[in-house]
Amino acid sequence: MTHIFVNVPTDDVERAKAFYTSLGATINPLFTDENAACIVWDDNVFMMVLHRDYFATFTDKPIADPKTTAQVQIGLSRESREAVDRALEAGLANGGSEPRPAQDYVFMYSRDLDDPDGNSLAFIYMEPQAAEQGPEAFLAQQGQNA
Repeated sequence: MTHIFVNVPTDDVERAKAFYTSLGATINPLFTDENAACIVWDDNVFMMVLHRDYFATFTDKPIADPKTTAQVQIGLSRESREAVDRALEAGLANGGSEPRPAQDYVFMYSRDLDDPDGNSLAFIYMEPQAAEQGPEAFLAQQGQNA
């Protein structure tokens, strides 16, 4: 079984913990201290939010400032369009920002959310038929073009 661990930098571990738990994630206290927080999305997907200085001990490369540089966007699926909107509402109410308008492709709906440090998340809902058949087949069934 593969588990996904995504490491992101933060200037404030406590603020990051509050932000991510407001989105519905939990904290694994076994891997959380003043330098890092283990953010649990589900049984296989985790984020390690690492204080910037601690993050720097894992690489010899410069640490990008996520407020000004995009290197990765973390996409998290949700069970409905409404759940996507709820995630954004919670994130915006807890210090996040929405860098661009919602993207509605009929078969897929997504909204981007930057955390208070600028790390980029995308909350995504995809119509189950589109996920199974592909977007072109789904749109054709809906009488629309891809």
